[in-house]
Amino acid sequence: MTSTGSRLDHLECPECRTTVPADRLATTCPTCGHALFAVYRTSDWSVVDWRASLRERPATLWRYRELLPVRESSSIVSLGEGFSPVLSLGAIPEAPTIDLWLKDDGGLPTGSFKARGMTAAVSRARELGVRAFFVPSAGNAAVALAAYAARAARSARVYLPESTPAPMVGACRRYGATVVQVPGTIREAGVAARAAEASQGAFDLSTLREPYRAEGKKTMGLEIWEQFGDDRMPDAIVYPTGGGTGLIGMFRAFAQLRELGGLERPPRLYAVQPDGCAPVVKAWNDGAARAEPFPDPHTIAPGLLVPAPFSSERVLEALRGTGGGALAVPDAEISRAVERLASRHGISASPEGAATYAAVRPLVERGWVRDGERVLLYNTGSGIPFL
Repeated sequence: MTSTGSRLDHLECPECRTTVPADRLATTCPTCGHALFAVYRTSDWSVVDWRASLRERPATLWRYRELLPVRESSSIVSLGEGFSPVLSLGAIPEAPTIDLWLKDDGGLPTGSFKARGMTAAVSRARELGVRAFFVPSAGNAAVALAAYAARAARSARVYLPESTPAPMVGACRRYGATVVQVPGTIREAGVAARAAEASQGAFDLSTLREPYRAEGKKTMGLEIWEQFGDDRMPDAIVYPTGGGTGLIGMFRAFAQLRELGGLERPPRLYAVQPDGCAPVVKAWNDGAARAEPFPDPHTIAPGLLVPAPFSSERVLEALRGTGGGALAVPDAEISRAVERLASRHGISASPEGAATYAAVRPLVERGWVRDGERVLLYNTGSGIPFL
């Protein structure tokens, strides 16, 4: 076997500081039930030498293997994911004085950023002996799990809201996953999934209910750091927020880079949600420590229809810890943003990713981004139907 050189040390709960051995299959904190996160040994490590070595590695997210949780290379389940492009959008009418960029995860395997989390989570779970998986999802995570489970020769069951777009449902089935559709939103799908799976023995890959999807999402921040360089990092990153794991992952990446001496200042992180389902925005505006379930949730962006994100404390921590914020945009503006990204820039964006483009004008009007700043929008998925 070939070691990846992973510096994974243990798991820790940031809420109560309980630690859990990394080589034990884990879900949430056994003490308080909050999310667990991976901790790495970095005190004896040179980020300068590491960054130089990255130039010789394949252009996938596994180039960051020392800061990822898989110990043996043979355990990695990969479809070539990661290292998505960053594209300059130039000046746009809504914000002619800022330097606007977009990172496009729409070309990743399975069509969205969910490939990042699933490659890390499925690989690590496989390394720890897991044979079957399940996940409740609004669509993209289910497609990603179905594909990576097929790649790993493992079984998968996915629980989807009945409103999930048909191409996503069909993709899951073609990858070989068992599909269960549930009335309501991802919240109801999660309740149904955990009730049905209680005695089945499959491993739960729900957002932040296991430690390693967040590690895959962390690579978004590592890529931004490598692609821009410390001296040209964005001043702000605008991110479409459902469960919020991507924000948490980037926040963790920037914190680790600062600890290593590879980053002076993290970008400000801004969460964007549709105004019909904006629990994080409401919690931000209220100064609350966590988000409460959003009443009557609705939006055209299925991946943002998350009325009660698990571990929202960590999402709000990422926003406050970087001096960022949260704002909501109407569905009508999201629809216009989908069209403008396509017609102005040639970019196929999902409604979720396009929400960031819709947020540019209000960010400027509120003074949250300023003249001359470099602002990076994160497109989390393609607008082209799956398969």
